[in-house]
Amino acid sequence: MGILKDRLSNYDAPQKAMQAGIYPYFRVIESDQDTEVIINGKKVLMFGSNSYLGLTCHPKVKEAAQQAIAKYGTGCAGSRFLNGTLDIHIELEDRLASLLKKDAAICFSTGFQVNLGVVSALTGRNDYLLLDELDHASIIEGSRLSYSKIFKYQHNDMLALEEKLRLCERDKVKLIVVDGIFSMEGDIVNLPEIIRLAGQYDAAVMVDDAHAIGVIGENGAGTASHFGLSDAVDLTMGTFSKSLASLGGFIAADKELINYLKHNARSLIFSASMTPASTASVLAALDIMEAEPERLHHLWDLTNYALKVFKDHGFDTGMSETPIIPLFIRDNIKALNMTRLLLEDGIFVNPVVSPAVPKEDSLIRFSLMATHTFEQLDMAISKIVKTAKKLNVLTFDKEMKF
Repeated sequence: MGILKDRLSNYDAPQKAMQAGIYPYFRVIESDQDTEVIINGKKVLMFGSNSYLGLTCHPKVKEAAQQAIAKYGTGCAGSRFLNGTLDIHIELEDRLASLLKKDAAICFSTGFQVNLGVVSALTGRNDYLLLDELDHASIIEGSRLSYSKIFKYQHNDMLALEEKLRLCERDKVKLIVVDGIFSMEGDIVNLPEIIRLAGQYDAAVMVDDAHAIGVIGENGAGTASHFGLSDAVDLTMGTFSKSLASLGGFIAADKELINYLKHNARSLIFSASMTPASTASVLAALDIMEAEPERLHHLWDLTNYALKVFKDHGFDTGMSETPIIPLFIRDNIKALNMTRLLLEDGIFVNPVVSPAVPKEDSLIRFSLMATHTFEQLDMAISKIVKTAKKLNVLTFDKEMKF
């Protein structure tokens, strides 16, 4: 333990940030995850949540969780593979397969475990995984466990993807794994071109729709639905911790693929199954998502408005076209300072700094919920503009009149 402790004790980056007063992580929330939260006894507007449909506090979702606990208890005490499969797990998987127009689906206890188990199980040492350089960390970890040959290509660059496909042996399995909506940048994958290239080079396609379910597509069905390509995507992954107000994840595909994963994905077989409350919460959230399309419409009204106003004020929002809006600061210290100043002013946002991104790409991640009001949005934007002027991070001439 001595050598390990000595090595780890040299890791002091968090302590230095704390001493400088700019440490932005593990902020303690004392209330539910709504558009307004309580931090240190103070009301703060939440613009750092992934609850895109704003369902985490919905009475029907909470009621469903309570009823599930009353019927099934608080846990399943085992994995899906053995004693942990409930009838509501099967009901949820049938609902998800129907939503995504797939044969079948299987639920995991977290979204991270989905990618870890699925990506590592589908390809072997002589096969190929082709990943966008900005794919989620769970995809990267799954690819490492696969022992496959891994090619990363430049973000959403289809010429770069084709260059990598040309390097693959024709008779080996090739799996392209991409985010549907990229979680920090807010842009949407060029799925039509990926499908075209996959057909040309005999590759399969898996889409991580963690940030797309409930946000794009018919009834919030995700990226493939958004492009009218549900039949062309081989596997779609999603999570429940964002639009669907719970915890867990799933993979949907044809019945042969799901059958294989049920018996080979180690993060499924060797993990406890989703709790009854989590499962019932997702079912209730799906009911609301399908019955109340106005939620999604309002989310997009907010999104289009926010993107325009931020750009009009001189913010660089990159290629975002979704409720995930990056405000590029391109300076780690300024991004951390801006986060601190905004929290002091009652606005919660998330900083994204190196090493998560190159320091020249550091940003503030501003995300919207369908339950936000335009009044809340205007208040947040006015405070963000004020802070940005103070830190001199706007792209327009600083003498410009707003």
